Amino acid sequence: MRIISGTHRSRRFEIPKNFKSRPTTDFAKENIFNIIANLIDLESTSALDLFSGTGSIAFELISRGSREVTAVENEATHYNFIRKTQATLNAENLTVIRTDAFRYIRTTRHTFDLIFADPPYTSKRLAQIPALIFANNLLNPNGIFILEHPKEHNFRTVPQFIRHTVYGSVNFSIFRNHFPPLSTFITISSDFL
Repeated sequence: MRIISGTHRSRRFEIPKNFKSRPTTDFAKENIFNIIANLIDLESTSALDLFSGTGSIAFELISRGSREVTAVENEATHYNFIRKTQATLNAENLTVIRTDAFRYIRTTRHTFDLIFADPPYTSKRLAQIPALIFANNLLNPNGIFILEHPKEHNFRTVPQFIRHTVYGSVNFSIFRNHFPPLSTFITISSDFL
């Protein structure tokens, strides 16, 4: 695992051979972070890395100056690797939580400026994730949510959807929490109804 940019640029960490995760490729990660940088100021963000796996996205966010990052990972081996890497980098603004990501979405009281989710492609609940994020109000006003997913999924009908992009075999759907809703700016007089 390599950190691409920021204060920990070019740092590499050996991923244990018994890992089950499918880390986001460096090529895809570099390109999606170029998009993120144009959408949001990373240095002032609170960020959430769901299904954190190796912690690659969380550490990239830390390296690029995110104010605070939460990594959620349920697998013990992965969680321990993230904690070990956190200690190596002295990443005090990273909170690592070992729990099921879907449970976390349901129960957390925290909100975030940026959410990144890279669920297992075989997850039967993958298609539900955008709706769950927005139904549980995890994203701050004008916040960005990025979902990595297989090409079979299409999220263009989700109201907050803004963009789909592909890097090699990696698909990202990007959503923005448009707030306040447009309807708050529109007053319709009953005279015209």
